[in-house]
Amino acid sequence: MIQRFRGGVPLLWFLALLLTACGGSPATGTPAPTSEPTVANTAPVGATAVSLSTTGTVAAVSGTLTVFAAASLTESFTEIKGIFEKANPGVTVQYNFGGSPTLVTQLTQGAPADLFASADQPNMDNAVKGGVIAGTPQIFAKNKLVIIVPKENNAGITTPKDLAKPGIKFDTAQASVPVGAYTQQALDNFSKLPDYGPDFKASVHTNTVSQEDNVKAIVQKVQLGEADAGIVYATDAQAAKDKLTIIAIPDAQNVIATYPVALVKGAKQAALGQKFVDFLLSADGQAILQKYGFAPGM
Repeated sequence: MIQRFRGGVPLLWFLALLLTACGGSPATGTPAPTSEPTVANTAPVGATAVSLSTTGTVAAVSGTLTVFAAASLTESFTEIKGIFEKANPGVTVQYNFGGSPTLVTQLTQGAPADLFASADQPNMDNAVKGGVIAGTPQIFAKNKLVIIVPKENNAGITTPKDLAKPGIKFDTAQASVPVGAYTQQALDNFSKLPDYGPDFKASVHTNTVSQEDNVKAIVQKVQLGEADAGIVYATDAQAAKDKLTIIAIPDAQNVIATYPVALVKGAKQAALGQKFVDFLLSADGQAILQKYGFAPGM
């Protein structure tokens, strides 16, 4: 006998309705499909599946890299900028070229930058002491000194000794500027030679008509004939060789300039800055620097 519920409804039929309302199947009791079906992982075999809900879209490296660099790096770093930007789409390299002590002053006064490339170790040391450098500076290039005179060379300067001749107009850099400090060291070295004599450096000082705040200013004044001679880096002389006559300084009296680079503390583009440093130290970066007259930094 079929039991009936109140109102004449068969009890079994009523139980079936109740199961359906609760999400079950009258036949098997299997749960009904959920409202959001599961999506199968369709990534190719061997590929790594990435969940955008947990990782988000991976953005390409981009942004502006601000580099404070010694003026003598202008030509080589300009070429490096184009190559680095091409290899890193979305990246812009922005330079601030100047005398190394000027750049240190700007950094210690809060000027925003990601990298600092100095033309000597003392100014990098000053930046470290000023608390604006992160990590350990690395030497990436070396340079040496040469004498430059105008192409016509009306003063008849052919050797370093001629810099002390009366009436010569000699242009140099301030002693706080790396090339100026290196010049004073070279003059000291010449003064130790018997055929130059201890008064050689003093005589060159007497002939000094100007002291510049960066090496490019010396090159410009000699080119314009405002000075008969100057001492600059070999790289700067090479960049203007069509307008200058270059006189070598013997290695025994010359001074080797070292160029360190380091990340600036608080850099907004620290990762990108390190990538730039890595390029400078790479075979490709070193080849470009040597093309402009620098010696290898390592």
